[in-house]
Amino acid sequence: MKPATRRAKAKPDPNRYPKGLNRDKVQKIIDHYENQTDEEAIAEAEAAYHNPATTMIEVPIALLPKIHKLLAKRAG
Repeated sequence: MKPATRRAKAKPDPNRYPKGLNRDKVQKIIDHYENQTDEEAIAEAEAAYHNPATTMIEVPIALLPKIHKLLAKRAG
């Protein structure tokens, strides 16, 4: 008979994630940006800025919560 082994229960994740994300996916994103060189970060930002499918706008910080809410509502 094998001795009983105790498995530590993983603590439940207290975070709430947007649809399609979980702890592992978020950690991969964090790792990507934490390990990115300055040159890679600049290249990524420049590529996003020049993407013809998107646009960059400047808005007052005070409006960001309302904008996030509107975008979340439209995303379903």
